[in-house]
Amino acid sequence: MSSDLAGVWEVALSDGVHRIEFEHGTTTGKRVIYVDGKEILRRDWMFKLVGKETFSVGKSDTKATINIDAVSGFAYEYTLEINGKSLKKYMENRSKVTSTWVLNLDGTDCRVVLEKDTMDVWCNGQKIETAGEFVDDGTETHFTLGDHNCCVKAVSSGKRRDGIIHTLLVDGTEIAECTE
Repeated sequence: MSSDLAGVWEVALSDGVHRIEFEHGTTTGKRVIYVDGKEILRRDWMFKLVGKETFSVGKSDTKATINIDAVSGFAYEYTLEINGKSLKKYMENRSKVTSTWVLNLDGTDCRVVLEKDTMDVWCNGQKIETAGEFVDDGTETHFTLGDHNCCVKAVSSGKRRDGIIHTLLVDGTEIAECTE
């Protein structure tokens, strides 16, 4: 990593949390983007120091854009957009469409993500095979993690504003949801 590091962001997607690093050489015009430590884009000798760089992140090839704007003189501002939204807006929206739980199973940290619109379940970046069923008070989505029986229960909150509440059970024990 050079001393031209201009921005670092962490982006939580269904397949994991990705680290994006951006180098901007304002004297050389160099631009370099790293995702999870791997160089994915390099431009040398750019004469235009402001602009945008668009690239993909994660297994779902989520669109990301780094905006480079001049603030004053030779000072620059760097912002990250995910799917056309500021990182803050994207993360606020993401918390509405996913539920995430972090737990330790048999000595291994697990990050379980439920995509509410498709009811897809991911664990540590891998999509998990699930089986869903309707039950008296909502739905249950069953899957296994190692030797553990897991279930995401979806029940109505009874309040329109709160919508559906998703709960993860591992071997019958409720796991607290985390906020990212």
